Amino acid sequence: MATAAPLMPKATAVWLLDNTALSFDQIAEFCKLHPLEVKAIADGDAAQGIKGLDPIVTGQLTREQIADAEKNPDTRLKLIEPKVAVPSPDRGKKGPRYTPVSRRQDRPNAILWLVRNHPELKDSAIMRLVGTTKSTIASIRDRTHWNSANLAPMDPVTLGLASQIDLDLEVQRANKEKPAPVDTGATLLPAAETTARKEAEVAAAAESDKKPGEMDVSAVFAKLKQLGGKGDKEGE
Repeated sequence: MATAAPLMPKATAVWLLDNTALSFDQIAEFCKLHPLEVKAIADGDAAQGIKGLDPIVTGQLTREQIADAEKNPDTRLKLIEPKVAVPSPDRGKKGPRYTPVSRRQDRPNAILWLVRNHPELKDSAIMRLVGTTKSTIASIRDRTHWNSANLAPMDPVTLGLASQIDLDLEVQRANKEKPAPVDTGATLLPAAETTARKEAEVAAAAESDKKPGEMDVSAVFAKLKQLGGKGDKEGE
C-alpha cells in the first residue's frame, strides 16, 4: 500500500535539502518525487523560488527520525499520521456546473427546453445539468421570468451547456424514480352485461352492412302477416 505524500512535497524537499544530510533517494521517497527531480532541485534547476516547508513544524517528521536516517542511508523516513483525519474530496460527487460567461445568456433557453421536453426532470437535475438556481427554474416554469416573452427552447447539449451523457443519465434516473402506476381496481363486467353488449354490437354491424335499397325479408313477412290478420277481421 502506497504511503501518502507530505504537504507541499517540493517545498518539503527544498527544506530537507537545505537543512539535513539526507540522500537524494531518501528525500525522493519521502516526498514522492523522482530522485532526478530532487537532484534538479538541489542544483537549482527546479523549484526555483519555492520556500522550504519544515516537516517538523507541520508534524510530519520528528528530529529523531531525521537523525536516524542521516546516520543510515538505508533508513526510510515515514510520514507521521495526522492526529486529525482530513476527509478526502469525494470525486464522485459533482458540484454545480460552471457555465462560461459567454454561454450564460443561453441558459434560460436551455432550461425552457428541459422543462418542456423532459417534464420528468426535477429541479435538482436541471440545476446539475446547466448550473442554475431553483428560483430561475420556477420563474421559467410559471412564465414570470423577466425575459419570458423572448425565450426560445434550445437543446442544452447543442448550446454546450451540458453533455449528452449527463443528460441521458439524468433522464434515466428520473424515469427510475417515477412512481409505479396505481391499480384502479377495475373488475370484469358481469356475463349478462357482456353478452348484451356483444349482441348489440353484432346487430349494429349487420345493420350497417346492408346495402341501400336491400329489403329486410323478416320485416316484410311480419308486415304481410299483420295485414292478413286485418283482412280476416274485416271479412267477418
